[in-house]
Amino acid sequence: MPTQVLARKWRPRSFSELTGQDHVVRALTNALEQKRLHHAYLFTGTRGIGKTTIARILAKALNCQTGITSTPCGICSACTEIDNGRFVDLIEMDAASNTQVDKMRELLENALYAPTSARYKIYIIDEVHMLSKSAFNAMLKTLEEPPEHVKFVLATTDPQKIPVTVLSRCLQFNLKQIPLPLIAAHLKHVLEQEKISCDATSLQLLARSAQGSMRDALSILDQAIAFGEGKIEEAGVRDMLGAIDQGYLYDMLDALSQKDGVKILAVADAMETRSLSFDVALQDLATLLHRLALAQIVPVAIGEDTPERERIFTLAKTFTPEDVQLFYQIVIHGRSDLAQAPDEYAGFTMTLMRLLAFIPEGMPKATGPKHNKEIKQPVSSISKITEASGTAETSETSETSETRKTIEVFSTAGTVKEAKTTETTETTETTETITVRPAPTVSLFGSDWTAVANQLKLSGIAKELAQNCEVKNVSSNEIEFCVPETHKHLLQKTYQDRMQTAVREHLGKPVRLKFSVGISTGKSPAELENREKQQKQLQAITAIQTDPFVRELVENFDAKLIVSSIKPIQ
Repeated sequence: MPTQVLARKWRPRSFSELTGQDHVVRALTNALEQKRLHHAYLFTGTRGIGKTTIARILAKALNCQTGITSTPCGICSACTEIDNGRFVDLIEMDAASNTQVDKMRELLENALYAPTSARYKIYIIDEVHMLSKSAFNAMLKTLEEPPEHVKFVLATTDPQKIPVTVLSRCLQFNLKQIPLPLIAAHLKHVLEQEKISCDATSLQLLARSAQGSMRDALSILDQAIAFGEGKIEEAGVRDMLGAIDQGYLYDMLDALSQKDGVKILAVADAMETRSLSFDVALQDLATLLHRLALAQIVPVAIGEDTPERERIFTLAKTFTPEDVQLFYQIVIHGRSDLAQAPDEYAGFTMTLMRLLAFIPEGMPKATGPKHNKEIKQPVSSISKITEASGTAETSETSETSETRKTIEVFSTAGTVKEAKTTETTETTETTETITVRPAPTVSLFGSDWTAVANQLKLSGIAKELAQNCEVKNVSSNEIEFCVPETHKHLLQKTYQDRMQTAVREHLGKPVRLKFSVGISTGKSPAELENREKQQKQLQAITAIQTDPFVRELVENFDAKLIVSSIKPIQ
């Protein structure tokens, strides 16, 4: 006896066996239990998600000999004949093969006759959107007021092509694509019943290749069983599907984190040697980058059973979220441009080179000039630094007696240097020259915050947050910033933590940052920079307008000065 294909063998025969369409099952079950039946149903959705299957189960529910029920018995003559496709009062028509109006008229004429043995005569019209306009017009009246013994069940993958007059006469249900975990779970159940071994990674590959279609998943599973001679292994599944070994992608991202172009090209060459699809490679790389973004921002979204889970989290730590977002955009655009490339290999490697070229460079480390002597003394509070930064001066060597004034010097280690008051009584005495080491941070407060914000090792949104902060208050180990209402969306914990780390590294001592939302006083680095740009722009416009040569052109040649085209020299 020939083996039945899995898609038919495991076709659901009751509402309880359906997978991933709970919203439709619930509505139909309640309607059947309450006997609130409609005369026309329309099921829409992509291929292989259960449209025709639900139509047949609904036909059994309406004609089961135990009565109208949401749980047909499956053993009576009506149920078994419907399952076997031999029920005379269930008429299935493929609209793609019967588009003519004559076929529709014949069907509608037969609908007037009572069912042979069933409670209802069920008409299932698949791919109904393929009917001609005349055929749709012919069925309108019957569809609106059919005989009491007739039920219409329409199915389509393209509801936009169905006339509104038909849609308004039907009870419409939109079927969803089946989620990958549900497909994988169902395939696992089928394999257990078929007594065929399969690993979790292979199941994920098969489920993903189905793209939300359970019928496609079962068909691919049939192919995998035949390909593997009765057993399913990851290597065989990848060869069959033309899938990319994830090891290539992880090696590629590892090399990217190290900015190793040679290694990246070596991985690409290895893939070319195996004649792998670079289009699929970019698709899988985008999927992996998506997982890295989830691991960084929503870690709980990476399930415990996710293959290579630990490696995903490890790799996610080597890039910033901004880098991952940039890489994702480059990869998906590279995939769309692949068709325009001289060949797939060139397009793929150019995308990889683009990833390398656009890696954001880290800010250079701040270094201060060397000094001859440095006396370190702990600072009791950050507020002293504010005072010290404005009074530091370089001591001078003098041959005449003079009184040294006490000065405070801000060093990079966050220390204050105090030179005690001394008097030189002899002109021959040599006074030690103390070279003051200017702090790279200067002062974190007041107008100096602009200079500091530009030196912090920040990028992306964290840098934008620093640029839009104003120093509100300073205490011993705490700095309070105020952020204007227009930029409060920047106050996310991730970016606050990055800014605090950057400030701590810059100061060289522990410091805590506090943030609050308030009214802007116009002292943030961004606003100061904006005002400076506006001032330069006005100066540039004034300089052009008052230039004698420009004025002569305007007067003699009726020239017009386009103010918007004037840009200051940087």
